[in-house]
Amino acid sequence: AHLIGVDRGTLLLGHLDDSLDAGAFGALVVRRAAHEPLAYIIGRREFWSLDLAVTPDVLIPRPDSETLIEAAMRHLPPAAAPRVLDLGTGSGCLLLAALSQWPGATGVGVDRSPAALAVARGNAERLGLGARAQFRVSDWDSAVDGCFDLVLANPPYVADSETLQPDVATYEPSGALYAGPDGLDDYRRIVPRLPVLLAPPGWAHVEIGHRQADAVMALGRAAGLVSELSHDLGGNPRCVSFRHL
Repeated sequence: AHLIGVDRGTLLLGHLDDSLDAGAFGALVVRRAAHEPLAYIIGRREFWSLDLAVTPDVLIPRPDSETLIEAAMRHLPPAAAPRVLDLGTGSGCLLLAALSQWPGATGVGVDRSPAALAVARGNAERLGLGARAQFRVSDWDSAVDGCFDLVLANPPYVADSETLQPDVATYEPSGALYAGPDGLDDYRRIVPRLPVLLAPPGWAHVEIGHRQADAVMALGRAAGLVSELSHDLGGNPRCVSFRHL
């Protein structure tokens, strides 16, 4: 479908007998056989029904991360116009999903990688959301001013010693994956800052590894926050939501 320039549904309905450039198709197969992720090969990934461009400069958006948007929907009515902060925006998937879900929302996406921000900015413009989104180079929230009604974050949370599948370990940016000996280094920086970043009665929704809920919620308690836990479609703990006491 990618090679002939149609979506998969169109391919199945009307193009199964089309001739292909065998050399070009073979080159794509060789890349996939070497474990290169499909999203990088075709340069796209869907997230929250948004068609996003992705490159090896950004983590590939995953369905598990949609749990954060679902959690936010439980606390924000459809007519809300929140100010949104996306920490470590990468492709911009979380921020742009929030802007698409709440038409009155505006937001800021921060990332320490200028290359990642270029991908996020391009996605925002292509989706018609560029006027409502700003992007800043920042090591977490160092370049952020003011308070936000909704904070989203999918920080690195893989322990340095953990072995990942070759699709991930070889191709996805290590800075978006690994976070110290126990995978908690970035939570220790983000969670204590949430009381300053959140405008009451705002919520922060933070993605976690499936064994990290207790540790991340304990960081929230130490910061004077209350929390609730959401599970992904596989039944795994995936999102910790924080708000002021």
